[in-house]
Amino acid sequence: MDKHSSPTTRWSIWTALAGVLLSTIAQADETGTVKVERDLVYAEVDGNALKLDLYLPKTDHPAPLVVWIHGGGWRGGSKKNPKLLKITEHGFALASISYRFTKEAIFPAQIHDCKAAIRWLRAHADQFGYDANWIAVAGSSAGGHLALLMGVSGAVPELEGEVGDHPDQSSSVQAVIDYFGPSDFVLRGKTQPDRAYTEKSGSFALLGGLQGGVTPRMERFASPSSYVSADDPPLLIFQGKEDPVVLPDQSERILSLYTEAGLEAKLILIEKAKHGGKVFFDRKHFRAALHFLNRHRPE
Repeated sequence: MDKHSSPTTRWSIWTALAGVLLSTIAQADETGTVKVERDLVYAEVDGNALKLDLYLPKTDHPAPLVVWIHGGGWRGGSKKNPKLLKITEHGFALASISYRFTKEAIFPAQIHDCKAAIRWLRAHADQFGYDANWIAVAGSSAGGHLALLMGVSGAVPELEGEVGDHPDQSSSVQAVIDYFGPSDFVLRGKTQPDRAYTEKSGSFALLGGLQGGVTPRMERFASPSSYVSADDPPLLIFQGKEDPVVLPDQSERILSLYTEAGLEAKLILIEKAKHGGKVFFDRKHFRAALHFLNRHRPE
């Protein structure tokens, strides 16, 4: 540094150097115990790349995999900063996936993309070193809906799609965590018509409402409640008692169907919670999610 430079100039240079150093330290912290692989292309549709991020803990054995599906009303959101990233501190690998929004395609494009991501993850397990024999899926809001659908639609050809290059791989998942996702669009039309049939909710476009009225067929087709069967994976649901966007009756509906089918399901209703927020991932509720995953992960 020039000894004749002004104090202001020298201070600016030192500040910039400090910023670079802190940035380097932060990056080292992120990758010290977790290896991050960003923007891996799992499929291409109409020339557009569908991507996912992988967070791989350094473990002695291949880590079981959890797939995170972000929310955003099926019309926005990002795979960045997945809410359950902390599970990588507890022996799980995490994949956070993107999918097509309603401005690009309506349902079932979104579930086709999610299933393509699962198949890609199974096909590349050996390459990246995680265990994909057992996969849990989790998501919030619109992502919760897709996570639910991933769990209950394993034998539904219309929801498998032809996205991606690994049709030989299974898209099935072995556990589901749903954070306040819609489960029954027919019910939503009855209890929330102001959202179900207007642009106030992203489900209106998801079900083709922008091209015309939402039909009962589309409501049933996109509803996880339509597909519950006796071989579905265990389910954990988090729901805010005061959620005005996705009413608690949506979580109660899928819980009742699971119970009727003799399946394992648990609903955690959170007092005073609305649609999203830190409370869903605080220490208490994160521990509940972790306990659920640990109870069902392979030995």
